[in-house]
Amino acid sequence: ADAMGWSGGWVRTPNLDRMGAGGGRFTSAVTNTPVCIPARVSQVTGHYPHNTHIWDNFRHDLPAETRTWWQAIRNAGYRTSIFGKTHLHHHSGDLRDREHLVHAYGMDDVNEIGGPRASARCASHMTERWEKLNLWRKYKDDYAERFRSKPYVAHPSALPLTEYADVYVGQQAKNYLQNYDRDQPWFCHVSFGGPHEPWDAPEPYASMYRPEDMPIPIASHETLHGDELSGLIGRKLARAAQNPPIPSPKDIAAMRANYAGNVTLIDDQIGEILEVIEQRGELHNTVIAFSSDHGEMNGDHGLIYKGHFLNGALRVPLLMRTPTTAAEKPVTDKTCDSPVEWFDIGPTLVELADGKLEHQQFAKSLCPMLEDPNREHRAFAVSEISGEVMLMDRQWKLMFNCRGEPYLLFDQLNDPRETVNSLDKPQNRELVNRMTEALLAHFIQTQVDLSSKRDEAVGARS
Repeated sequence: ADAMGWSGGWVRTPNLDRMGAGGGRFTSAVTNTPVCIPARVSQVTGHYPHNTHIWDNFRHDLPAETRTWWQAIRNAGYRTSIFGKTHLHHHSGDLRDREHLVHAYGMDDVNEIGGPRASARCASHMTERWEKLNLWRKYKDDYAERFRSKPYVAHPSALPLTEYADVYVGQQAKNYLQNYDRDQPWFCHVSFGGPHEPWDAPEPYASMYRPEDMPIPIASHETLHGDELSGLIGRKLARAAQNPPIPSPKDIAAMRANYAGNVTLIDDQIGEILEVIEQRGELHNTVIAFSSDHGEMNGDHGLIYKGHFLNGALRVPLLMRTPTTAAEKPVTDKTCDSPVEWFDIGPTLVELADGKLEHQQFAKSLCPMLEDPNREHRAFAVSEISGEVMLMDRQWKLMFNCRGEPYLLFDQLNDPRETVNSLDKPQNRELVNRMTEALLAHFIQTQVDLSSKRDEAVGARS
């Protein structure tokens, strides 16, 4: 969430900054779950993990009969397309063999790739191209070598810039829009796999940023360690300490510099797509949303990757530019600090497309916030992972373990680096009780088990 020019200042993202200046910027957006597949399933359906029962990245396939907001966009008259990673079905074999599923979810035109890990084993249009160029074996060998010793070491990809996955995705979307000539209006979902481990941004992006210029990571703090009530975070910190090699400060600085390079690479691809839309004479009439399914710790608290509720993994960027927000003269500040959940993008786009959602779901349109960013979108945002739950309002973040017991409370206004557990402070007892009651009410309101309702359900097949 902080890896944009306007939000953090340590990464150059002129195109995302341009979007943010002409649209809504949501500073308190969180992922519904900081794990790829469950987050993407929640995003496309508007259902929480406790509805879908999908908690991890194992072999899950979203059933073809699943109801999604993509279908609502298509039903509103748009030609829908997706380029890049969907992660809505299992990543093995040839992704093209399951293209019929992505069509069923609501996408007319599909060019799907696996993520960085999956692209070493999953065939796609992209890997077929790599194979013809004698690059796929180089990618596989490079990937295997990285994970043989220290996966967090940053060095450039074995792929040339022109064939790097995020460039492939950006260029496929760009070429599609350049050549789009149907009577239907278009809807284009561009899903970059990065920035993501391994830290392999290609040159010149790999050396674009100096490691010594990167933000210093948040130090691991003893308040996050402890007994079993420390939940997922405590277990991850314990495993990190017990399983060397541990990233050194030099490793972390290099990771962050490579990550920043990958972000700028993606920003450049977004810029090329925006240029095509502008050349088509459509930028003034185009809605653009930008977000991510999770963040990356990049050394904060001694951790890498995701899979818990600390801000590095939980918070996500969210920008929303509409013809109305972009046309405002003078441009007004549309920064919204109210809690937002990333699946709220779906009903927002459906509303802006004059579509209609036909299935029960729990995401909420952000359109009122685009008109008045000072409104309260949600009293609190919720995220879930492996049976644990996080509740966050404008100031406080409370985490519950699998037994429903609170174990971490952070004051995000006065402790944004999340180093002090405020749970046991006597003055916070009433706050904890109030937030616990709010969470119980939330579960009562959203306790719809969709796993057995095949007409509307998100299902899982292991």
